[in-house]
Amino acid sequence: MATGAGTTQAFEAVVLAAGLGARFGGGKLLAPWRGGVLLDAALASALAGPVRSVTVVTGADAAAVALAARAFDGRIHIVNAADYAQGMGASLRAGIASLPADAAGAFVFLGDMPRVPPAVLRPMAQAVEAGAPAAAPMFQGRRGNPVLLGRALFPDLLKLSGDEGARQVLQGLGDRLALIEAPDDGVLFDVDRREDLA
Repeated sequence: MATGAGTTQAFEAVVLAAGLGARFGGGKLLAPWRGGVLLDAALASALAGPVRSVTVVTGADAAAVALAARAFDGRIHIVNAADYAQGMGASLRAGIASLPADAAGAFVFLGDMPRVPPAVLRPMAQAVEAGAPAAAPMFQGRRGNPVLLGRALFPDLLKLSGDEGARQVLQGLGDRLALIEAPDDGVLFDVDRREDLA
């Protein structure tokens, strides 16, 4: 964790790791990936950010995912979304609700996105510090992940339902959403099916 180095506000990271991975056939986040498991790569990205803490939200395979996260780094916080089956909104809600009261914002990472370029994270933090309510990476005109959601958006995030995640909240920002150009397509790449691991 870069503990806010180079930034003036206390940002946290939330890694969403609660899904069933149904299209993958289950067990997606614990599938082998480059010498570890898929979740490791998302955790490494989160820990590389200008954040004070990293929280992993579990749901399906909760015990195994929590064990893998703690094995990767013992400082990681674990929160279980009991209602994870309702979709990403439930997982995000659980993660945001668990954050410290003085959190200035939260980077939201997806556990199945293993190639996020760390270089994009600090410019996102700087954009929110400069007044943007949220920031997201872009690559070749397409918006990707992770996103950084400023504290002012937390009340809206705590009302989320279904599988929408933060998309609706971000769309409501219009041009107030800071878009940061990413150095590569890692902000777009996610693992849905086993063949994606190749």
